[in-house]
Amino acid sequence: MNYNSGYMAPEYAMEGLFSIKSDVFSFGVLLLEIISGKKNNGFHLAKRGESLLTFAWKLWSKGEGMELIDQPLVPSCVASEVLKCIHIGLLCVQEDPADRPTMSSVIFMLASDGTIKLPRPTEPAFSVGRVVIKSIEPISSEEVFSVNEVTVSNFSPR
Repeated sequence: MNYNSGYMAPEYAMEGLFSIKSDVFSFGVLLLEIISGKKNNGFHLAKRGESLLTFAWKLWSKGEGMELIDQPLVPSCVASEVLKCIHIGLLCVQEDPADRPTMSSVIFMLASDGTIKLPRPTEPAFSVGRVVIKSIEPISSEEVFSVNEVTVSNFSPR
């Protein structure tokens, strides 16, 4: 089976549980990808292990959501609409499916003229990013990482 785990809701990827909110998660990822011009899968290569979702969350929560936008879109975008879309995307990718809106609510929010107050999203806890491991330099005689000075372990991926 060919699938892209970057679009899978955490409850489905980790436990095989599927609901109507699983598609909402996928839509949120897609919305954030369109705004940023970057794919969720592979984003971790450029951003020290962060997924696109956690990167978008950090920018949005610091009030720097416009930093997420793909630069060729900047001249033709309406900042308030972009920020609304980022906000909705983050609502869609919340960890708990009960916290995510339904697709009909997402459509309503996207079509709104900005007069409705959107709820504050919670941080996306599920990350498809990978840990970036830096190369380990040889240990000097002054750096002993063993209590009994008998064993020294270097942790590196296989």
